[in-house]
Parts: sequence; structure tokens; C-alpha cells
Amino acid sequence: MLELALKGGKKYYGWMTLLVVIVGIGFLLYLRQLDFGLGITGLSRDTSWGFYIANFTFLVGVAAGGVMVVLPYYLHDYKAFGKVTILGEFLAIASVLMCLTFILVDLGQPMRAFNVLLYPTLNSVLFWDAVVLNGYLFLNIIIGWNVLEAERNGVHYQPWLKPLIYLSIPWAISIHTVTAYLYCGLPGRGFWMTAILAPRFLSSAFAAGPALLILCCLIIRRVSSFDPGREQIQSLAKIVAYAICINVFFFLCEIFVAFYSQIPEHMDHIKYLFVGLHGHGAYVPWMWASFILMIVGIILTVIPTTRKNEGVLAVACVAIFLGTWIDKGLGMIAGGFTPSPLHEINEYIPSLQEVVIALGVWAMGFLVLTALFKIAVSVKEETRS
Repeated sequence: MLELALKGGKKYYGWMTLLVVIVGIGFLLYLRQLDFGLGITGLSRDTSWGFYIANFTFLVGVAAGGVMVVLPYYLHDYKAFGKVTILGEFLAIASVLMCLTFILVDLGQPMRAFNVLLYPTLNSVLFWDAVVLNGYLFLNIIIGWNVLEAERNGVHYQPWLKPLIYLSIPWAISIHTVTAYLYCGLPGRGFWMTAILAPRFLSSAFAAGPALLILCCLIIRRVSSFDPGREQIQSLAKIVAYAICINVFFFLCEIFVAFYSQIPEHMDHIKYLFVGLHGHGAYVPWMWASFILMIVGIILTVIPTTRKNEGVLAVACVAIFLGTWIDKGLGMIAGGFTPSPLHEINEYIPSLQEVVIALGVWAMGFLVLTALFKIAVSVKEETRS
């Protein structure tokens, strides 16, 4: 089926060429980082995780969000999702590939990644994060490819895939739960050290992942003859609406606990993000923008009339996707490291090179995603005809 990714019109090749150019630019800057070191980034002694890990954290959620189409289709026999399940699995593949790439570029020396395999440490959360991410990647590749191949041949997928499909559902939950444990298991970081962090991560994942999938479905409908289906898109929109409401509710719970209980350490992080602290407030406009975007997304997806208008729904999905990216990406990293455990403020601002390298990783992910979607849509069109 790989040959299907090589067939397309001028717009398809133009889009793929643009992505390759962005990947190339990002890779050239990464070679400079590889030679010079992480000194080209905005990282410092007080901020050891930055823009790369922020994007990694967010994309783990996008990958986990794919379970919201897999679970209803395979576990509850919701036949309507049959059209979009393969798209959710392929979106998870591209997202996990970006996650792993962001980890590699953040390491400075990528060969250090082999230490996880050469010296496995069972009491290390990072070790288990590597296990669940790679495991989820291979599960989706095996399941997605074999199910699509079976559909192309007009037969039912092999029986041995069923246990892997069932395994992939809790596995999807585990990748974001373990990622949350990387944060909340660190003592001295009051903003992260909360038991509700894993549920917050999952709720944002189930909003951002399906929101991006809806946008992909709307684009596929416009550029191909395959229609993912209005019922499917509306069902995903309802999932997004519930998930983003829960995500905002969880965050408000954090604010209540911090300020009602007057926990100084926890309050300082939130103050820094939303009103600034001791004259420092680089992320204040970003965090308010995130909160406003999520509220706008809630309003547009909860009200039936706006949700059923697919043009308005597209705007809502963009707002929710960007809002959760700022909240769980930039805000989570900046808020956790500022102020430091010694109550010092050393603001982290991503460098231009850092941002361009990150854009290169995103372009690589969308390059893979476009090719996978081209294969899936081509098979859908073949079987329909």
C-alpha cells in the first residue's frame, strides 16, 4: 500500500514539498545545535526542560486522544466510527513519532537515548515512559496497517489482532498517565506536585486529539471524494465538548485548592502565569489567551446550533487545540520551573533556533501524517468504488 502515498495531484506534491523544506531547515539548525550544544536554546540552570518537552507533553495527549475513536468502535461496536478509526490510529502514529523526535532533540546528544535500553532502571518513570510510548507506536502501526490491508482486500482483519486492539485502549491511557507522573513525581515543584495532574492531562488529551482529528476530517472531505461522515464528526465534537469542559473544571479546582488553602508555593506559580510575579510576567498574555480560547471552544461546542455548523465547529476546534497547547505546553513548563524551589525567578524564553527546530519536527510529523492519510483515503475510495 505504500505506493498509494506516491500518487497525487499538484496540490498534494506542493504541500509535501513545503513540509520537506521546513523539515530541512529545522534539521540544518539541529545540526548546529548538535555541534554547539543546547546553549542555542533558551534553557538555563534553573530551566532544564523547555519548548521541546512542552511540545512532547502536548503531543503525547494528541496521540492518546486517538483512543476516543478506537474505544467506541471496537469495544462498544459503534459502527459509525468505522470510517474514522483508521484516521485516529494514523494520527496517533504521527504524534508518537513527533514525541520521540522531540525527546531526541532535547537530549543534546541523541545517542544517550540508548542508555534507556542498555541500562534499564525499573524504578525510573522515564524508563516506563519510553516503554509505553514505543509500545503504543508499534501497536498502532501493526493494528492500523493490518486492518486497512484487510479492508482493501475485502476481508475481516485477522483474529490475532483483537487482543492487540483491546490492549491498545488501556495502553493509550497509560502513555499520558506515565507522562504526567514524570511531572508530579518531582518534589520541590509545587505546580506539578498534584494528584490531579494525570486526570488533567487526560482530559486535555481527549479534547485536543479529537479536535485535530475533526479538522483533518473536514480537510479530507474538501480535498478528496471520501467523506468521513457528518454523524462521525458530530460525535467527535461532543467528545471534545465534554473533555474541554472537564479540563477547565480541573484547572479551576487547582486554583481553588491553592488560593483557598493559601499554599504559597502553589499560588506563586499560578500568579506568575496569570498576573506576573515580582515584575516578571512573560507568559501572562499567553495564559489568558489560552483560557479565553478554551472558553470560546466550550461555548461553540456545547451549544448544539453552533456545534452542528461545521464552519463554526472548525473555528472551535482550532481554538481548543491552540488553547490546550498553550496551557499544557508552554504554561506547564514555564509555570513549573518559575519560580524555582529557591523562590528565584529566572524566566525561560524559547530562542528562535529552538522554535524553528520544533517547527521542523512538527513538519516531519505532518509529512508522515499526510502520507498515511493519503494511503487510508485511497483505500477507502478504492473499496467504495
